[in-house]
Amino acid sequence: GPLWERPLLEVRLGELHTWISTCSFSPQGLLGAVQRAWSSYCAKYIHVKQGGPAGISMLLAGYCLLSYGWNYQHFSKNSLGSPS
Repeated sequence: GPLWERPLLEVRLGELHTWISTCSFSPQGLLGAVQRAWSSYCAKYIHVKQGGPAGISMLLAGYCLLSYGWNYQHFSKNSLGSPS
């Protein structure tokens, strides 16, 4: 298909500059890209007919890592080895 319809993983290295120039970096374009990425993630990992809980567990693991990163300073100040 046309270059602008191809996903990033199907674009060759020589075509990357041209592919990036066809992308829309407006707020609507970025919102559309986020929506397409979320739909793709759901179609691949969440709404599968065969498979296990891999998509949901990956989402929960990402949430745990993200929340730990946000609270890292709080955890390091209140570690078990330091006096209260």
